[in-house]
Amino acid sequence: MGCKNARCRKSESSELTGSMAAGDSVNAGLVRTGQNGVHPRLGQYLRRHLDQPWSQPLHRPTIDTYRQLQDECSLAGGRPFMLDSGCGTGQSTQQLAVQYPGHLVIGIDRSRVRLAKRLMNQDGMHQNLFRHENCILLRAELSTFWRLLVRDSYIPSKQFLLYPNPWPKPGHLQRRWHGHPVFPCLLALGGEIEMRCNWEIYALEFALAASIASGEPITARPYRPPGSQPRRSASPFEHKYFERGQPLFAVTVPRHVTAAFRRAWYKQ
Repeated sequence: MGCKNARCRKSESSELTGSMAAGDSVNAGLVRTGQNGVHPRLGQYLRRHLDQPWSQPLHRPTIDTYRQLQDECSLAGGRPFMLDSGCGTGQSTQQLAVQYPGHLVIGIDRSRVRLAKRLMNQDGMHQNLFRHENCILLRAELSTFWRLLVRDSYIPSKQFLLYPNPWPKPGHLQRRWHGHPVFPCLLALGGEIEMRCNWEIYALEFALAASIASGEPITARPYRPPGSQPRRSASPFEHKYFERGQPLFAVTVPRHVTAAFRRAWYKQ
């Protein structure tokens, strides 16, 4: 869940080590935290979210954007689709669309400013939705968007969560996706889930949460962009972190695991 205002952005930047002005380009972007391992309350929060489905009201502007997506892009038309959740400027979505030409690749971000960085020199931006060939960019609130897809039984072939906001303060566990009340819905949405980050604790927690929820062994692993070339990185953050030699991590939740969780979820 990304920062949406100046105060939050300032807080986020203060939680990164290093300073480009000081010449410490390797450390710039590293997560600074008082947390030394997996949060001890992760299991407690997750089980609460599994036992008590989240009932927060849906975000009205996101409902409108979702309806526009249905009307203009026909998710029910049979063409497979992928999600790039928290896509930022949309650069990662555009790269994925080239990589997967047979899919609709839908990038979602709540920030109009971030999306405008990618679209400002292109025609076709209509309200909160932009489409070019098989690439779709949406301005929407993720927790609502995911719940709408689950409600209407749309299943992506793959979900990408590329370098989500780490929320590194221990007290912010429930702002991380795996500690958030919407996490069971993320798993129930289905498809293969690929999460990448530059904070090992986040990766370990995400894997553990997926394991607890699904009953299947899910692990975190070191990650390197294909061919170990920065230019092939999926997102600007990945490019930046890789160029600086920072360790990257990934967690994959296989499609069959989310499918089993989805079946159990619908029986509740």
